[in-house]
Amino acid sequence: MGLGPVWKLRAPSVAATATELRAEATHSAAERAPTDDTAVTRVANIAMPMDWDELAATVAACRQCRLCEVRKQAVLGVGDGRADWLFVGEGPGAEEDERGEPFVGQAGQLLDNMLTSIGLQRGRDVYIANAVKCRPPENRTPDPDELAACRPYLAQQIALIQPKLIVAMGRPAAQTLLQTEVKISTARTKVHDYEGIPVIVTYHPAYLLRSPLDKAKAWEDLCFMRRTMRQLKANQ
Repeated sequence: MGLGPVWKLRAPSVAATATELRAEATHSAAERAPTDDTAVTRVANIAMPMDWDELAATVAACRQCRLCEVRKQAVLGVGDGRADWLFVGEGPGAEEDERGEPFVGQAGQLLDNMLTSIGLQRGRDVYIANAVKCRPPENRTPDPDELAACRPYLAQQIALIQPKLIVAMGRPAAQTLLQTEVKISTARTKVHDYEGIPVIVTYHPAYLLRSPLDKAKAWEDLCFMRRTMRQLKANQ
């Protein structure tokens, strides 16, 4: 892989409250929704706390932004529904759109290797999601309005999972979670915050495939994640 030595782990935090999620979801969805009765129903559905089945059905039927017009299927996420670790990427690519699972292409293989290096495994105390649930055309970066439309779904996932640590992979994921402009080079190796949950920002695996010289920095980030989780567990 060329990311450094063989990586080898695995803490308390407070998830967003249902009231906060309802307020955020209602605001985000209302900004984009048309003023017809169907749209009002969609907004109400997003605003309500959901279980996993309800969330999956709502995401599958979502029409909140134009990405729904070109997707084959929405891609909610995959993994342990009560994981300590939540990894958030940008959006589905072509293979993910076909298979309905995030990170199944080359970037997914690299992510799996990265997880293995710190003692983690997809589906075991790990949940993997994206900032947007539908594939942007030509795998372009999601537009701000698309990220805003999908943010309530990610908020619902976080509320259900209640992870101890969130890893934001890439700028769109980091900005969606932190709700501020983010520069990866300056946001790395710091602990940020999402509603009381620690957030660590790192490079997206797809970026590392294009820019292998930054794999050494990604290794530093993984070590930082591992140390942070150990500290979180020690403070339980």
